[in-house]
Amino acid sequence: MAIKELLTDLACKNAIVEGGKIRKLHDGQGLYLWVYEDGRKYWRLRYKIHDKEKSLSLGVYPVIGLKQARQFAQAERVKLANNIDPSLDRQIHKQRSKEAAANSFKAVALDWHAKRHTWTRTHAESVFRKLEVDVFPYIGMYPISQIEAPQLLNMLRIIEKRGSYDLAHRVLGICGQVFRYGVSTGRCNRDPAVDLRGALTPHKKKNQAAVKPEEMPELLRAISTYESIGDRQTQLALQLLAFTFVRTNELIGALWTEFDLSNALWIVPATRMKMRNEHVVPLTRQAINILNELKSIAGDSGFLLPGRNPTKPISNNTLLFALYRLGYKGKMTGHGFRSVASTALNESGLFSPDAIERQLAHGEKNEVRGAYNRAEYLPERKRIMTWWSDHLEALEKGADVIPLFGKSI
Repeated sequence: MAIKELLTDLACKNAIVEGGKIRKLHDGQGLYLWVYEDGRKYWRLRYKIHDKEKSLSLGVYPVIGLKQARQFAQAERVKLANNIDPSLDRQIHKQRSKEAAANSFKAVALDWHAKRHTWTRTHAESVFRKLEVDVFPYIGMYPISQIEAPQLLNMLRIIEKRGSYDLAHRVLGICGQVFRYGVSTGRCNRDPAVDLRGALTPHKKKNQAAVKPEEMPELLRAISTYESIGDRQTQLALQLLAFTFVRTNELIGALWTEFDLSNALWIVPATRMKMRNEHVVPLTRQAINILNELKSIAGDSGFLLPGRNPTKPISNNTLLFALYRLGYKGKMTGHGFRSVASTALNESGLFSPDAIERQLAHGEKNEVRGAYNRAEYLPERKRIMTWWSDHLEALEKGADVIPLFGKSI
């Protein structure tokens, strides 16, 4: 009896259907190449186990060539020799892979991140970017339950090699939150991040740059001339930031619907506040004058500070770069106005610390009092804002002002 020849690469390549039916080319030991009328070709392995005939797909030709198909088929025959059903083994493997993917660090982190409903959009985007850039490429695909401290440390060392020591600490903190979420949802047993305390390179937290009180007059006068090197809207935005000392993001994302000019109030919704509490900013004469001019510039845009596209606000870096152009790079930031105001108001001795803290919209350390009434200390806060605006106006004009910090400014 003649021995049937095995398939060749050329035979696989040239195989076509004859008679409109599926053509099954046999390579021996149950391996077949199924050829369809439309030209599609698939490898399949026929086998028998527990007195049942079965068939298993081994891939698509020519992606899987003849040599590789034979190797795949032999691997499945080894399973059969050990009384393992290849089809059942594949189903189990797929299920395990599915479970592993659902319990990977990335899957748990995304689940955790999606539930941070109290975060501001900016903070949520910042955390997600850290995960996407500095975490997922290194440990994202691993089951969260199998990640140990050394693996986590190796990932953080990569960040440290860039000199980003502060970022390494922040990323460790984020990972710790993800692991603790994994523990609470039953997808891992512990947080290995706690084992890395003291393992990272120490870093000194840098405060955001702010000018000294005696430098404020010069800064205010520089801002008043910004229109000569930039645009009027940016100049007004810097001045409004100085008068209101809100966070830069709170100013940039402001909508006109938040302003009640008839009652001289700016009500920032909780969704845009860092501490997730609605915040009231009493508007002074100086601030309202600026807002009226900004309104004429904004036109029909809903944003206080529209960018080139009126449906979006200016960039987060617009005000910072404006300070750079004025010669204050490394000397002053948008946040710096908050620092100067906080120091000046507290040193003045004219106002209660609690009222100042409320106007700065700092978090309440006592969680029971965290969701404070937006109008708390409001009469005194109105006096705070009036005093501060008058003070800045006098500084810019060079008039005599209240002595601060033991100096006459």
